[in-house]
Amino acid sequence: MLDATPPRALVQVRDLKMYFPIYSGILRRHTGDVKAVDGVSFDILQGETLGLVGESGCGKSTVGRALLRLYEVTGGSVIIDGDDVAHLSPEKLRLKRPTMQMVFQDPQASLNPRMTVAQIIGEPLVEHTDWDTDKRLTRIYDLMDKVGLNHRFANRFPHEFSGGQRQRIGIARALALNPKFIVCDEPIAALDVSIQAQVVNLLEDLQSQLGLTYLFISHDLSMVRHIADRVAVMYLGRIAEISPRDALYARPLHPYAEALLSAVPEPDPNVESTRTRIILKGDVPSPANPPKGCNFNTRCPRVFDRCRVEKPDLVQVEPGRHVACHLYPAQNTSAGSTGRTEASEHYQQGAMQ
Repeated sequence: MLDATPPRALVQVRDLKMYFPIYSGILRRHTGDVKAVDGVSFDILQGETLGLVGESGCGKSTVGRALLRLYEVTGGSVIIDGDDVAHLSPEKLRLKRPTMQMVFQDPQASLNPRMTVAQIIGEPLVEHTDWDTDKRLTRIYDLMDKVGLNHRFANRFPHEFSGGQRQRIGIARALALNPKFIVCDEPIAALDVSIQAQVVNLLEDLQSQLGLTYLFISHDLSMVRHIADRVAVMYLGRIAEISPRDALYARPLHPYAEALLSAVPEPDPNVESTRTRIILKGDVPSPANPPKGCNFNTRCPRVFDRCRVEKPDLVQVEPGRHVACHLYPAQNTSAGSTGRTEASEHYQQGAMQ
């Protein structure tokens, strides 16, 4: 008999806030905050990949670093495998580190140029285990095999490798302690297009072999479509929409997600010639002074009065789809097609205002 137990949420983020203080004047008084992340909530199921997308400066990388407590969070909770990482003591946080790791954006900047590959990959083992040299070396060679690096490279330095090879070293280092959750912070952004697919395929292979859970942060919407199971769209420190990948790319609900996905080119020239590109007017507001109400109201082509005064909550509007927009009323999962029809009518009414 097949096990029908649904996968549990390995990562649960609730109302995460990450503010950076602004100091001004001769006395360096605290005069405000840059609200890089302003009340973000989502779950990541065990074994799935959640893609996090949005334009530069929206807070994607800050979310990833806050999840792993590389920043001290301003507010909210981050529960990873049963522990609230945001509020762990330094001693307990150190014991939690092997469970969660990160693959950084720029492999050249994240690898110590004075350390060999073996030293880089083995550093987590030195810090978190009491293994002897032979056991560590065996593990290092095993990790190099997993990411497709030759053992002969073990005593070479990072500058002797290509960008793709350096990123493989970073992935091997992240895997050293058998983590359950890995934050991939734009791991392909600094790589050639021909190498990007290799690295993404490697991440997918490792996920299937080791049962890993990913938060995949990227601005490359085409690559997110390839690797993610669900996608969260961020704008100015908040999540605009979370939807299953295929549903989002087929029919985005939030006006910002719709505009963002309209920029993705289609390989079919016949489809591309008939597509309508949505050009947003104006500039992204400053996270130090976000607009009142919906943070997208200054650029939204479907804005109406309520958007300018009331912040929308991220609510379920269709089964599995959550949107922060007043054009869509919240729907109970059991509402079925009736809820979808009501949401569609409300959307059309809002668009005409």
